[in-house]
Amino acid sequence: MLDKVVEVGYESPTPIQAQCIPLATEGKDLLGLAQTGTGKTAGFALPILQKLMRGPFGRIRALIIVPTRELCEQVRESFVFFGRNTKLRSMVVYGGVGKYPQARQLLRGPEILVACPGRLLDHLGDGIIDLSGVEVLVLDEADTMCDMGFLPDVRRIISFLPNKRQTLLFAATMPDGIRRLANKILNDPVTVQIGVIGPAETVSHFIYPVRSSRKKELLLAILDTTPTGRVMIFTRTKNRAQRLASELHEAKYKVGSLQGDLSQRQRLRAIDGFKMGKFDFLVATDLAARGIDVTEVSHVINYDMPGSVDDYIHRIGRTGRAEKSGEAFTFCDGEDYPLVRKIEAVLGTRIESKRIPEFDYGTEKSKRSPEFDYGAKRHRGSRSPELDYGTKKRRGSRSPTHKGFKRPYNR
Repeated sequence: MLDKVVEVGYESPTPIQAQCIPLATEGKDLLGLAQTGTGKTAGFALPILQKLMRGPFGRIRALIIVPTRELCEQVRESFVFFGRNTKLRSMVVYGGVGKYPQARQLLRGPEILVACPGRLLDHLGDGIIDLSGVEVLVLDEADTMCDMGFLPDVRRIISFLPNKRQTLLFAATMPDGIRRLANKILNDPVTVQIGVIGPAETVSHFIYPVRSSRKKELLLAILDTTPTGRVMIFTRTKNRAQRLASELHEAKYKVGSLQGDLSQRQRLRAIDGFKMGKFDFLVATDLAARGIDVTEVSHVINYDMPGSVDDYIHRIGRTGRAEKSGEAFTFCDGEDYPLVRKIEAVLGTRIESKRIPEFDYGTEKSKRSPEFDYGAKRHRGSRSPELDYGTKKRRGSRSPTHKGFKRPYNR
């Protein structure tokens, strides 16, 4: 198995791997708190493979529960890669595809099962799955499962498991629901926390004040002037994601969209196209993008403000992964600033505000926020937090064109 670790490019473990692997190998319950993209999948996959490789075979001995279909596939890929020279078999179970092909695979007795809660409960209800032999349970991105309303399903699934087992729970944030679940299902756990529960330190954050009516034009101006790698653009709604992707496509950008109305085949096509470079841009909603692991994302653009600080952390977690640098651009209307200040409290610093000098922000007054008007002449001595917010550049702050990003290839 060590040869596969070397082959994947690991020279030394990430901080969470260095702490989790020895503890998990000893059989201890773990509560792992770390940002996405810190390498926690290998942190639990390697100890599980080590534990199971001596047999017995032909029954489910490790269960990994994740919130999304994409994360199912990504976690299984890690098990397949690291366990290539073992006899261990793994499979995925999630909705959006036929139940019966999955049922046939389950009857063959895989040792490792990676599953989404809803479809797993379907198979349990049909009597297809026997979880009485599970030795290790992993709840990955548990806070996302909480956000998506999966915790009741997770509790039902746990009722099918033996009480004597090892449990590993991983999250980027700790909402109250996850804290209560951890207290209930973990037995004398060791807590491993890597840094502050927030965005990775390798991400630089910037605010772009703009009216809602000018967002698309500002986005095009940024994409035309900013050197980027792959870019994820987040919207609040499925319709807006689909419409914005269509508009970018018409503007000759290589773009895909990811939102809840897509079939599983369409979702996988969009994600694979983004990973393989067919698309330079992926327009997505929050839930559709949970669990995506693409290490080459240079920028995240919050076209619409996220609904909460936790949503911001999850979005920004798509960039700055595996200790690579990244940048997060957030479009803000006047009413968005209360949430900005909450985000700053988590970051521990003010977010720099940026403008594009050549961009026409418009001069019409905003009925909702008259002072949020870029074209109007300001009165002497007046001060608008929304306009003036952090415009003084901080020493050492990075420019969107800092070294490390490619020249534009997005047109």
